[in-house]
Amino acid sequence: MSAVLVLVPLGVAVFGPLVPYDGRAGLPYAPEGLLGTDGLGRDVAGLLLAGGRTALGMAFGAVLIAYLVGGAIGLVAASTRHRWLDEGLMRPLDVLLPLPSLLVISVVAVGWQASALAITVAVAMVNVPTVARLVRAAALDAASGPVVEALRMQRESWFAIHIGYVGRSVLGPVAADLGTRITLAVFLVASVNFLGLGLSPTAPDWAVSVSRNREGLLLQPWSVLAPALLLVSFTLGFNLLADRLVHRSRRLVEVAP
Repeated sequence: MSAVLVLVPLGVAVFGPLVPYDGRAGLPYAPEGLLGTDGLGRDVAGLLLAGGRTALGMAFGAVLIAYLVGGAIGLVAASTRHRWLDEGLMRPLDVLLPLPSLLVISVVAVGWQASALAITVAVAMVNVPTVARLVRAAALDAASGPVVEALRMQRESWFAIHIGYVGRSVLGPVAADLGTRITLAVFLVASVNFLGLGLSPTAPDWAVSVSRNREGLLLQPWSVLAPALLLVSFTLGFNLLADRLVHRSRRLVEVAP
């Protein structure tokens, strides 16, 4: 069931823009087409097909950037033998950690109005501190263990030691964190767009569609319910799927000899 909840909105986001549809405008909130029209007279079904790429694509891009930047910082901080480098990398992130995420993203979105790249980078940056702390904590034991010392004595390269060995040790915690991180990114991106601080009000993005058409909910409910259901379906299904995978991996570890 969780896989279906994820695959339906994900499939719409990936393959929806490839489906041809008639983008001509009609009457606002009219029962024309499969799901009627929105407040601007645009086909709701066509907007759903076109809007998932930004709704989910920005969130996935933000999580990828957060793991690349935060993961690199956490690995270097855990692997270094110099305390000053560890402190210099982690302390600035500790200062950024208490800042309200939505407030920071809203400020960036206002400064770069309707910029999908700016919103993506902002969502990524508010996630970097927590990702860096997670990776550092997960990598500390492996980075200070006897295996790393043995690899150093064998004159293995820094990349082979800290990426090949230490990096593998953090895959489990990262996989457990992935479900929460992606759903949080979807929530932040959708919140900024819903508040009208992100993409253009005429963008086909699912959150923008919910915000723009909520006044016509009683006239044409599908203009609001359809994009909202896709967002809820993805976040709920992805959380359930991630929890199931984490529990299964823990069970395999417990029964392993």
